[in-house]
Amino acid sequence: MSTVLISGSSVAGTALAYWLREQGLTPVVVERAPALRRGGQTVDVRGAGLQVVRRMGLEADVKALANHSSGMSMLDAAGNEVFRSEEFALSAGALDSEDVEILREDLVDLMHARNEGIEYLYGDSITAVREEADGVAVEFEHAAPRRFDLVVGADGLHSNTRRLVFGPESAYINHLGTYLGVFSEENYLGMDRWQTWFNDGANGGVVMTVRDNAELRIFLGFASEPIEYDHRDTAAQKRLVAERVTGFGWEVPGFLERMADAEDFYFDSMAQINMDAWSHGRVVLLGDAAHCAAPTSGQGTSLALTGAYVLAYELGRTEDHALAFARYESRMRPFVEANQALAFIDRRTVDPEESTRRLDAVKSLIDLDEVVD
Repeated sequence: MSTVLISGSSVAGTALAYWLREQGLTPVVVERAPALRRGGQTVDVRGAGLQVVRRMGLEADVKALANHSSGMSMLDAAGNEVFRSEEFALSAGALDSEDVEILREDLVDLMHARNEGIEYLYGDSITAVREEADGVAVEFEHAAPRRFDLVVGADGLHSNTRRLVFGPESAYINHLGTYLGVFSEENYLGMDRWQTWFNDGANGGVVMTVRDNAELRIFLGFASEPIEYDHRDTAAQKRLVAERVTGFGWEVPGFLERMADAEDFYFDSMAQINMDAWSHGRVVLLGDAAHCAAPTSGQGTSLALTGAYVLAYELGRTEDHALAFARYESRMRPFVEANQALAFIDRRTVDPEESTRRLDAVKSLIDLDEVVD
């Protein structure tokens, strides 16, 4: 029975662990955080991603925790409403579609509950990977060295696995000109299943209700060329946001004040990862580590879920890992490239019906039934 080390326990890594065990393989998950990561944004589960959730037997649970919105409004920098819709939301598309918007942490929790008995190494990370004739020797920051048959990097945009095996991040990242911070708050505004967006043409954000109106998720973003900053220094990241998101009226000054005390603050750039190949020897990349589409695509979660399903089934079909990796990439790459293109649609200016049509066209580009034929 093959052993597979998965680096990262977010959507891609958690889903892959489930499907690998379904294929008779033995997954082991290493995660830098001391436990499952909390906080973060709402994510969309669409098309093939929703099919994967359905095949995990989680569709009803996911829909029970879905975030429902009655609509959205757009404000200018002074706080004046310039647009309103009760049919469409920038974060989720058409409100009457079958797509599901859910908090990332809720989706991961549901999948993780299906992984009972799978070994997790929390509070640790890979420090060295050395491929051998019939396996991979892996060294960790804390745990003793171990040997695995395969290694999967599912560790996100700033993948440690990708850096160790494929080279520096700078060779693959395409910065899209925006940085975004997100944190949670109690619903002190009394908003009712609503999203309020605000922008001055370059900077801005959105506040939306989650968890049946009990909480808010507040997003604050700004346009910028690439910035050098410490990805682990949350205080410095908050200062960046406070320095850049200025001159707004309405409730935005209060958001900045509350951000200072937020314990679940998350910050990163809007960026894509573009690679000529997602595997090298016995190491393969999955999800954002391989092909981050950027949150503006709205498809990162569905790509992670679909990629995990396809990779696991290809590994289950053959003992030739190189063939499995090649089939996985061949099936996924057209789907990935089409989804990455969605990130460049400015949904503030494109007609909502046109935006939905483009998204629906992309959803049909991969057929999961073909994977298991």
